[in-house]
Amino acid sequence: MTKLSFGPFGITTGLTSSPESIEAARVAEELGYPAIWLSGGPLPGLQTIRDLVEATNRIRFVSGILSVDSYEPDDVAATYSALEAEAPGRFTVGLGGAHGARPVATVREYLDRLGAVPEEHRLLAALGPRMLELARDRTAGAYPFLVTSEYTASARAILGADKLLAVSHLTVVETDAERARAIAREPISFFVTLPGYAANLRRMGFSDSDLAELPDRMVDALTAWGTPEQIADQLREHLEAGADHVAVNILTGVTGPQPIEQWRALAPMLL
Repeated sequence: MTKLSFGPFGITTGLTSSPESIEAARVAEELGYPAIWLSGGPLPGLQTIRDLVEATNRIRFVSGILSVDSYEPDDVAATYSALEAEAPGRFTVGLGGAHGARPVATVREYLDRLGAVPEEHRLLAALGPRMLELARDRTAGAYPFLVTSEYTASARAILGADKLLAVSHLTVVETDAERARAIAREPISFFVTLPGYAANLRRMGFSDSDLAELPDRMVDALTAWGTPEQIADQLREHLEAGADHVAVNILTGVTGPQPIEQWRALAPMLL
C-alpha cells in the first residue's frame, strides 16, 4: 500500500454547504493549501463533503472526523464511492468519536462494515496506544489532536514509518501572549472534559491540576501562537518529531467567519 500523503501543511476547519463555506474552500485552494480537514462538529452531513468537492478543483478533503456514533458505515461508504468515481483521490474518510465503554472495539467493528472504503483512504483520530495500533493495522494512519511534539514522536514509534501521521494543532495568529492564551484556553477547556482527551493529556505528563487550571505552559505546549514566522517554527516541531503533515487549526476567538486572513498570512511561511 502506497503511503498516503498530503504535503507538510493543511487546514483544519468547520465547513458547511453555505456560500460562505464554499467560498472559503475556494480561497484555501487558491492559496495553495493541499488539504482541508473538516471538523466533525460543524459538519451538517455527508452531502456537504460532496458539495465542497464539487465546488473546488483540486484541493483534497478529509473528514476529520466523522463520528462512528453518528454516521452509518454504509452511508459513509456510499459517499466515498460516489466521490471516488467523480473526483478520484479527493476524499479520505477520517473516523473517530467512539466515546463509549469499548471505543477500540467499536471502531474496529465499524471498520469491518466499511468495506467499500479501502485502507489507503481511511484514517483514525487515534490518541491512545491501542487506537494507534488499530490505525496502523487497519487504516492508512492516524490523525491526533491536542498533542505535543513529544507525543508525535511516540505516535510515530507505534505507527511505524509506512503510515501517515497527520497532527491537528491549535494556532492563534496573535503576538499578545495574554490574548493568544485566552483564545486558546476556550476550546482546550472543553476538550479536557472529554475522557479520551483527558487520558491522553495525562499520558503526556499533564497533571489533574493542569487539566483544571490550564496553566500557561500547558496552553503553550498545545497551541502555536505569535507571528506567522514564529508559528511556522512551532508547527515544524511536529514534522521534526515524525509527523508527515500538520493540519493548522486556527482560532480567532470569534465564532462564525472563516479565518481566511490568517490562512493568507500563514501561507507564505507554510506553502
